[in-house]
Amino acid sequence: MNWIDLAVLALPLLPLLSATFVPMFCAGHRRRAARWSIAFIVITLMAAAVLLAHHLRQGLDAPAVFVGIGQMGLLLDPLSMAMAVLVASISLIVHVYSFNYMAEEPGYVRFYALLDLMTAAILLMISAGDLVTLLVAWFAVGQLLYFLLGHNTERPAAGRYAFWTYITYRLGDLALVGAALLLVQGYGAWDLPTLFERIGANPHVALGGVAVVPLAALLAALAAFARSAQFPLHTWLPYTMDGPTPVSALMHAGIVNAGGFLFNRLAPVFIHAPDVLHLAFVVGLITALLGSALMLTQNDIKKSLGYSTMGQMGFMIMECGLGAFSLAVYHLIAHGLFKATLFLSSGNVIGDTRKDDSVPPDDIYTFVAERRPTRTVKVPWLLAALITVLVPAVVLGLSHWLVAANFFNKQGAVILLFFGWVTGAQVFFSIHKLPSENPWRSLTLIFLSFLIVVVGYTLIAHGFEAFLYPNPVLRDAGYAAAGINLLAFDILVVFLTVVLVGAWLVTFYAHSLNLEGRPGSLWNAAYLNLYTLFSREFYLSDVYVQTARGAVNWAKRINVWLRWV
Repeated sequence: MNWIDLAVLALPLLPLLSATFVPMFCAGHRRRAARWSIAFIVITLMAAAVLLAHHLRQGLDAPAVFVGIGQMGLLLDPLSMAMAVLVASISLIVHVYSFNYMAEEPGYVRFYALLDLMTAAILLMISAGDLVTLLVAWFAVGQLLYFLLGHNTERPAAGRYAFWTYITYRLGDLALVGAALLLVQGYGAWDLPTLFERIGANPHVALGGVAVVPLAALLAALAAFARSAQFPLHTWLPYTMDGPTPVSALMHAGIVNAGGFLFNRLAPVFIHAPDVLHLAFVVGLITALLGSALMLTQNDIKKSLGYSTMGQMGFMIMECGLGAFSLAVYHLIAHGLFKATLFLSSGNVIGDTRKDDSVPPDDIYTFVAERRPTRTVKVPWLLAALITVLVPAVVLGLSHWLVAANFFNKQGAVILLFFGWVTGAQVFFSIHKLPSENPWRSLTLIFLSFLIVVVGYTLIAHGFEAFLYPNPVLRDAGYAAAGINLLAFDILVVFLTVVLVGAWLVTFYAHSLNLEGRPGSLWNAAYLNLYTLFSREFYLSDVYVQTARGAVNWAKRINVWLRWV
């Protein structure tokens, strides 16, 4: 066994060793326990970084390494290495942050042991080289999250919503178990390299007249939906904010974004199930829209961040549905680092806001918060509309064309560019609405910022795709599987473009005529009804609560009828 095999095995074993060592030898010394736990995580991060550096030195076409006995073991490939560095980094940040944050909480040593166990379970999940190890780690992550969310047993709400999360995760676990059993029964292999090789050679194996790969892909997608809070299984995520803040940050290290990881780990399965990819796109799109909208109506900062995460996970699953598997991994890494930082900073934001809102009384604040007009100069409306629509399209198109000219031949890539255009156009549209004494200066600054972000993102995204999937055949197969009929695709793009441009025109019209603030107007009534619907979270939580109460009442009646109680 060489040093690479030892380093691969050390990734999950080091946090597991820490979780065993800390309670046994440091139970009476809280600070010492925390320091030992942090030291173990530092070594884990160093091992992950060394493995990644070694792989990069060998080149992007270096083969994956399987470390194990028989068909069970760990898999070292670009996906597991990238995720290992992310998990270990966020876990280290959470460990250090918890050193003082959890100092006054009961169960201090137990909390650090649970953090170590969670880190070990996530690292085992992302490096699993066979279906058995993947299932065990997948289940362990959900079980440990239940204990972490309910760490403070004195808070009934934390325990209640931890159990809510537990039940949702178990539903997804059952689906993943079904997918694994189907694949093993159909192809006779547990280890992932052999399984993927046999699927590629014959993706049309059937059991009892039912195709194995599409059904297994559907079940795996359902497991990913439950784990990544996709509609309508999303209600657990915003309500887990009663748990400790470090746990909310750790959730972004491979728990809530595990759906995107699962799609990438089983990408050779999903490329033979185009209908499942289409379903993932629709579910991800609905989740992204709902999560982003619900985020805007929350008055609790952690709950708002929870709905923001829901929206971002929707975009991640949507990217998988488009065949852009590597982009989903890039998204979850960037979002994991960014959102974990936001959660850890939420307490400081709340404390500072209670003292001083720190909002300077400039023109934008006066216009948005106080609704008082300022001295402004407006860009002509037609010129502003052309800038809003054309500039983002030109920048996005040229940047991707310079990096990969064949990028536009893939329908999934065109959809991604479409959403990038929508986002960029929305930025320019919002800037046009804001008051300014020098609107051309504001538009120029926004243009330069947009250009830098898009060019940097384009270069990184294409480079990351080549790193995760050095085989161009597999990359193209993902985009091809996500494609639809060309005529239907063109109609869909034109329809969405007309709807979005029309929405911008309606918004501009309502703002120009001040219809937003007129009591009794149709616009004002629609706005109030929508706000009510969003503030009640589409009544999904109420439906689930009433359903649960009804089930309990019927269970009581059955117990009485059968004389069980």
